[in-house]
Amino acid sequence: MAEAVFHPPRRKRKVYESYDSPFPLSPSVEGSHGRVYKMCQAELINNNVIVKNPEDIEQLYSKGFFGKGILSRSRPEYSISDPMLTAKWKDAKLNMPIISSKKYQHCVEWAKKRLSEQGMDDSTINNIMENYTKQINLKIETGQNNGFQDEGTFKMESDKEEPKLLMTSSEINGNNKSFKANTCCDSLDKHDCSESDITDSNILAKTPSPQQCSLNMYDSCREDNYVEPESHCFSNNEYEHELVLIEEKELCMEEEKSDELHLIKKANLVCRRNPFRIFEYLQLSLEEAFFLVYALGCLNIYYNEAPLSILKLWELFSKAQPNFKATYMAYHYFRSKGWVPKVGLKYGTDLLLYRKGPPFYHASYSVIAELINDDFDGPLHRPFSWKSLSGLNRTTANVSKELMFCYLIKPSDMNEKEMLSPECLKRMKVQELILNRWVSSCERSEQEEV
Repeated sequence: MAEAVFHPPRRKRKVYESYDSPFPLSPSVEGSHGRVYKMCQAELINNNVIVKNPEDIEQLYSKGFFGKGILSRSRPEYSISDPMLTAKWKDAKLNMPIISSKKYQHCVEWAKKRLSEQGMDDSTINNIMENYTKQINLKIETGQNNGFQDEGTFKMESDKEEPKLLMTSSEINGNNKSFKANTCCDSLDKHDCSESDITDSNILAKTPSPQQCSLNMYDSCREDNYVEPESHCFSNNEYEHELVLIEEKELCMEEEKSDELHLIKKANLVCRRNPFRIFEYLQLSLEEAFFLVYALGCLNIYYNEAPLSILKLWELFSKAQPNFKATYMAYHYFRSKGWVPKVGLKYGTDLLLYRKGPPFYHASYSVIAELINDDFDGPLHRPFSWKSLSGLNRTTANVSKELMFCYLIKPSDMNEKEMLSPECLKRMKVQELILNRWVSSCERSEQEEV
């Protein structure tokens, strides 16, 4: 019987992460009833486990790389800010997201559409949006005098009805300007949108409450298996207002030395409220969620605000995913061996195995998990023909991985009743099988060398 050759994992060239604790185990603190451990919270929605709390998201992903940001490639770090505009205005050191006027207009249209779906007429919607998206004055602080600049220094046009912060990328180069975000709403003049504009008695009768304005996208897709990111039309008491800087371009006449007039474009940054906020959350696979609940005990999962027990989760996950028992057993096994398993759907397998985590190494193995009897008999969840197996093996080799079969061996005396509890893991055995493509030319050359 040929032995498998284990190749070392391929390290990534550019690594921007720091390796933290492999598991999100929070230290205990003294409470009124003794030692208390901080538990992360998650919700079960449409057979998906999601985490909303930003602190829990950071805790679970940074310590073990559990889950995936629903709006990001991997790490949940989605930002509304445009990367190109952020790089363009980096010298201004404005601690706020910067977006284009076109993108901001999309947010306004989305907010109008959601308010229209709630039964509002166009005049009421326009009145609300006009008050909510009014321009807000900015205060800019310099590092030279540690005070606020006067209006003439940074070209704030105070004589117009709506003042604009006229700053171009050429004007801010070499200047150490910074934006003081915590004071941007402290002094709103009569042209700005204040809280009284939204709670005015004439508007309040036609304006829904913050709870009614809340855009909970989950309710509209309960029938599907897909979970939309949560978004809010305006802000409720749970979240503060999100202020954004919009880059607006306008044509200006400029006179050169040759007494000729030329049209040039100047970019202005205007501060407004974002009427349509999208919040990113962490989405856990069923195997990751159950591992955090059962093996580590650091996560509570709720359904309709009611906590779910371990047995209930085992039952629900097994119904939602037919091969859940096999994939979780394989996940639990490889996690205990120090690997970081992730979902292998994009490569046609059940799991991908990473050393330390995806930011540090490429995946080494693509894993197929199968639950079988101790005599290697019984129906397979994914039966392969030689043709399909060869295709999967070639696909795996093309992405520099190895194909591994992980067989979860069930004792012959174990009945179906024992499989209804995760305690059946204690009696399971595991056998790994690595499949390599046989190349006849390579074998001939090796025999000739011998």
